[in-house]
Amino acid sequence: MGANASNYPHSCSPRVGGNSQAQQTFIGTSSYSQQGYGCESKLYSLDHGHEKPQDKKKRTSGLATLKKKFIKRRKSNRSADHAKQMRELLSGWDVRDVNALVEEYEGTSALKELSLQASLARPEARTLQKDMADLYEYKYCTDVDLIFQETCFPVHRAILAARCPFFKTLLSSSPEYGAEIIMDISTAGIDMPMFSALLHYLYTGEFGMEDSRFQNVDILVQLSEEFGTPNSLDVDMRGLFDYMCYYDVVLSFSSDSELVEAFGGNQNCLDEELKAHKAIISARSPFFRNLLQRRIRTGEEITDRTLRTPTRIILDESIIPKKYAKVILHCMYTDVVDLSVLHCSPSVGSLSEVQALVAGKPNMTRAEEAMELYHIALFLEFNMLAQGCEDIIAESISLDTLIAILKWSSHPYGSKWVHRQALHFLCEEFSQVMTSDVFYELSKDHLLTAIQSDYLQASEQDILKYLIKWGEHQLMKRIADREPNLLSGTAHSVNKRGVKRRDLDIEELREILSSLLPFVRIEHILPINSEVLSDAMKRGLISTPPSDMLPTTEGGKSNAWLRQKNAGIYVRPRLFSPYVEEAKSVLDEMMVEQTDLVRLRMVRMSNVPDTLYMVNNAVPQCCHMISHQQISSNQSSPPSVVANEIPGGLLCSSGIVPTNYFSSSSSSSPHYERHGQASAGAATH
Repeated sequence: MGANASNYPHSCSPRVGGNSQAQQTFIGTSSYSQQGYGCESKLYSLDHGHEKPQDKKKRTSGLATLKKKFIKRRKSNRSADHAKQMRELLSGWDVRDVNALVEEYEGTSALKELSLQASLARPEARTLQKDMADLYEYKYCTDVDLIFQETCFPVHRAILAARCPFFKTLLSSSPEYGAEIIMDISTAGIDMPMFSALLHYLYTGEFGMEDSRFQNVDILVQLSEEFGTPNSLDVDMRGLFDYMCYYDVVLSFSSDSELVEAFGGNQNCLDEELKAHKAIISARSPFFRNLLQRRIRTGEEITDRTLRTPTRIILDESIIPKKYAKVILHCMYTDVVDLSVLHCSPSVGSLSEVQALVAGKPNMTRAEEAMELYHIALFLEFNMLAQGCEDIIAESISLDTLIAILKWSSHPYGSKWVHRQALHFLCEEFSQVMTSDVFYELSKDHLLTAIQSDYLQASEQDILKYLIKWGEHQLMKRIADREPNLLSGTAHSVNKRGVKRRDLDIEELREILSSLLPFVRIEHILPINSEVLSDAMKRGLISTPPSDMLPTTEGGKSNAWLRQKNAGIYVRPRLFSPYVEEAKSVLDEMMVEQTDLVRLRMVRMSNVPDTLYMVNNAVPQCCHMISHQQISSNQSSPPSVVANEIPGGLLCSSGIVPTNYFSSSSSSSPHYERHGQASAGAATH
C-alpha cells in the first residue's frame, strides 16, 4: 500500500514538468487545490439607472470589497462566539480537568492524523520502470534478436534505438523484422551476465545485477565511450512518444466493432490513426497484451509481418472514445495524465462529442472528463492512469463539485478512494457547507457519515440547528411531490405559497430525522442554555434532555466531557478547532496563574538564623543527647545547609510553625520545644 500525504492538512507538492500545471496531474501527487475550497460570493445590487460602465464597475467592485469584509468579520465573530462559549464552560473547572480535556483533544488529533493517512492509502500502481523491467524479462512482442557469446537476447528495436546511440546506428543497418544481429563489443571484461545487465539498464534506468565491476569507474567510462551516455528513462520515453520511431501498431476507432474490414484498404485514414509500439502498450495494459497475443495465436500477426505493415487495432468508440486515446498513450509512455491534450490537439470529433452536441449537453468539466477516463482505465486495467484520474478528481473537490463527486464515487463503478477524499472535505468544510445551498442536496447517507465523525468541524448547536433545517427542507419536498400535478405552479401550489413552519407535520419530520439526531452530541451543546436545544425539545424532536441536565446527575457538565469522571454520561468531544484552541489557551492561562500563586506564597529566609541557634537556651526533652557544649561548638562553624527560599506554608501545613513565626523578635515562645524538634529533623535531612 502506498500512502500519499495530502493537505487535509495538505502536505504533498506537485512535481514539476510537462505542460501547464493547471491541466496536468502527476501520478503519486494527492494534493488538494486550496483555490477550489472557497465559494465565490454573489453580489446582488439594485439597478442604479443609466450609469457609465466605469462608474458601475467601480460601484460594484466597492460593494464586493465591502461585502467580503463583512463576510470575513462575520466568520471571525462566529469563531469568537465559539471561543467565548468554551471559555464560559471551563470557567468553573479545576486546572486538572482542563488539562484532561486538552489531553483528550490531543489524543483525538493523533487519531485524526492516522485516519487521514489511512484514507490516502491505496494500492501501489505499477510505474513505467517496473513495467519496462517486466517487458525485458518476459519478452512481449520482441522484433529483433541480439547474439552475444552464443546467447540470444530478444529485444525491442524502438526502445534500444531511443535509449542508446550505439544501438540506433546498429539496428538501422538491419531493418527487417526478426533480424539476428551479432554483437561485437570492444570493451574488455564484458561477459554475458554483464551484457544482460546493460540491456536491463537501457530498459529500466537501473542495473539489474549486483556486480562489483559496475563500481569500477574505468569500465563505466569505456562503456559510455562505446555505447554513449543515455538520458534518463523519462526523457527518452517522452521522445519516443513524440516521434514514434519504429512504430508497429496503429489504433483506429469505429462506432461498430464488426466493421473491421471497412478500414483495411483505406490508406487515408492512417493520418487520423494513432501510432504506437506493441511493446509499450502490451507492457502497460493487460487488455492490449491479451489482444496482441490472441492475434499471434490466430495467425494475423504473421500476415502483418509478411506484408511489413503495422498491426491495426480497431477500438469501439462507445467504450473508448477517440478523444481520450492520445491521453491514454501519453500516460503509457510518461506516467503522466495530461488532460490538456484533449483541448489542444486538432482532431476529428469523436462519437461521444457528437452525441453530446446532439443532446444539447454543455462542455464537460475537467472532473467529469477524469471520471470518464477513469472508467476507461479500469477497462484497460491500467492502474497508473486510473490513479492519475483519481488525483485530478480529488483536486477538483469544491463546494460546487462536492455533490456530483459524492454521487459518482458512491456508485459501485466509482472510486472509493475519491469517496474518502470527498467525505474528508465535507467534514473539514462542514461549517461552510451548512450555510450554503449545497447542504440541502446532501443525501441522508452522506450526512449520516459526516455527523458520526469525531473530526467534524462544526459546533453541536450548529449541527442540530441545520439538521432540523435539512429535515424541514426534505419534508417540504415530500409535500410538493404529493401535491396534484394540476395545482403545480398555481397560486395554490406549495411552490408558490410556501409552507410555514407551524404547518409542518412534526411526526413526519421526526421520522425523517430519526436516524440523524441520535448522533448529535447534545451533551456538548454550548451555550448551556441553548435556544436551539430548547426549541428542539419543545417540538418533541429530542425526547430526553442531555444527561448532565438531569436532576440525578452529579458532578456537573464536566462529566460529559471528561473520560476520567466515569459518571456514565461521557461522550467523546469532537475535534472542533475553535474549542480546541480555546481550551489550550485557558489551560495556559491557568498554569500561569498557578505559577504566580506559588511565587506569592514564597518567603525570603536569607536573614533567618540557623534553627540550631534557637535551641541554644532551651534544649528539647527529646534532644537530651545534644549537650550545650556541642551546640556552642557548632556556632563557630558555618552551617552545612543554607536555604534562601522556602515555602512559608510548608511548615505550617504540618501544624508546626506558622508563617509569621520568623517575624517575631521574641526568642521566648511556648513553641520553641516543638520547633526545635522539627528544625533538628530538617537539619538532619
